Amino acid sequence: MKLINVGFFGALALTSFTALAQSAGPTDPQIAAIVVTANQVDIDAGKLAESTTRSKDVKAFAQRMITDHSGVNKAAVDLVHKLGVTPEDNPTSQSLKQGGDTNLANLKKLEGKRFDQTYIDHEVTYHETVLDALDKTLIPSAQNAELKALLVKVRPAFVAHLEHARHLQAELDKSGG
Repeated sequence: MKLINVGFFGALALTSFTALAQSAGPTDPQIAAIVVTANQVDIDAGKLAESTTRSKDVKAFAQRMITDHSGVNKAAVDLVHKLGVTPEDNPTSQSLKQGGDTNLANLKKLEGKRFDQTYIDHEVTYHETVLDALDKTLIPSAQNAELKALLVKVRPAFVAHLEHARHLQAELDKSGG
């Protein structure tokens, strides 16, 4: 299962984010849609993990994803309303949504340690992909100073999430997760 998740998100990174980086880059309305969709995908996965896992560590991580990503989404939605920007659906936001739906469908088939391992493996790959997109595409492409500032401000949280997910991944690997 790990290879499927890594392969999917690796393909997502190459097709969606790289395509945007090679073009003129996403517009601010497209960035808004990408940010909201990326956060919602992780909120949805976190809610499933929170209700499915029996691991207190995985449950705590899932709760953190729900809380943190909900906060980022609220800040993003508040900002786009303030700026009068309507998020614009685009191939990247659509790919993120489709990938999130596929991930949820795969996770719903699992339980126990296989669920935990697959969820955490996905979280590692997902946060690596999102950080890469923030650094190479979203932050450099943002034209509005407030939007760019929001992206820069939330970046450390994504780094912390990645580090936390990697730590859990190592612990699960040790325990035969």
